[in-house]
Amino acid sequence: MAAPALRIPIIDLTGTFSSDARDRVTIARRVGAASREIGMFYVTEHGISASLIAAQFALARAFFELDADEKRAIEVSRSSCFRGYEAFGTQTIDAAAPGDLKEGFIMGPELTPDHPHVLAGYPNTGANLWPRRPAGFRRQMEAYVAAINGLGRRLAALLALSLDVPEGYFSSALAEPLTYSQMLCYPPVPSDTGSKRLGAGAHVDWGLFTILLQDDVGGLEILTPDTGWQPAPPIRGSFVIILGEMVLRLTDGRYRSAKHRVVKNTSGHSRYSMPTFFDPDYDYRVACVPTCVAPGHAPRYPACSVAEHMRQMARGTLSVHAHPMSARHTDGRSSSDHQ
Repeated sequence: MAAPALRIPIIDLTGTFSSDARDRVTIARRVGAASREIGMFYVTEHGISASLIAAQFALARAFFELDADEKRAIEVSRSSCFRGYEAFGTQTIDAAAPGDLKEGFIMGPELTPDHPHVLAGYPNTGANLWPRRPAGFRRQMEAYVAAINGLGRRLAALLALSLDVPEGYFSSALAEPLTYSQMLCYPPVPSDTGSKRLGAGAHVDWGLFTILLQDDVGGLEILTPDTGWQPAPPIRGSFVIILGEMVLRLTDGRYRSAKHRVVKNTSGHSRYSMPTFFDPDYDYRVACVPTCVAPGHAPRYPACSVAEHMRQMARGTLSVHAHPMSARHTDGRSSSDHQ
């Protein structure tokens, strides 16, 4: 008998805009249940306009249709902090698999050389690489990320409420969040492309939330102990929220981080998706939320700064995972070479 299809929760965020705290608590309970059981959920009625989302997809299509030489003018090898363009097949998220069947662009917080984080040598901090075309590229990307930051803060408030602490529990961590946003293109490939080749290899993200916008082509899958790999199909107007490894520290393992992948695209059409990694400031101390550990018991994971947490992820000392910000490249480089 086939395993039952996975039902990923769809959470309407309308109540988060309510002045009645009870509405927000009701939604937070749903977030908590999804975080315990799956580590992934959809959000709808999130407050990000359909026009901004449409403009982001249009920007992605226009950028990836540029000539290869024009895109390579801003490839990540030219960046001191792993920003810019990644050509098709050059990234391998799962080190045990061949190169991923995608190309991408990545941006992060725009920091000047005299910013304290740059001076301190924190990984992947600095200035972005921006293409000359399409027109308005930087303006659109920054508008989109600003909207995602707003959604991320709203989700963090729900996360706090779900753990029975005040809504503002994470506010100080998110005044200047670490927001790394990618545009990805998965060109169509023949169905007989090698069986081990994937759009994006299996991995668990490292941070707090991944806020993913995907088009209608599909291909995202999540791994569960009971049902194996199951699709997370597109739902128009929604975002997919994927919890990362940081939730293990924050909840003492109460909440899950979701292992996921993207299968190869045999649809005949390019697939576009925009994952944004929304994390606290590097200096924020990631410690178990008091309500997640019994009195007199020590948390399973010791507290540390976000920077230290990311270093542990890079060394593979918390759990089995991989992450686009430390992916292996097919020429033997790794994004950690840029840190």
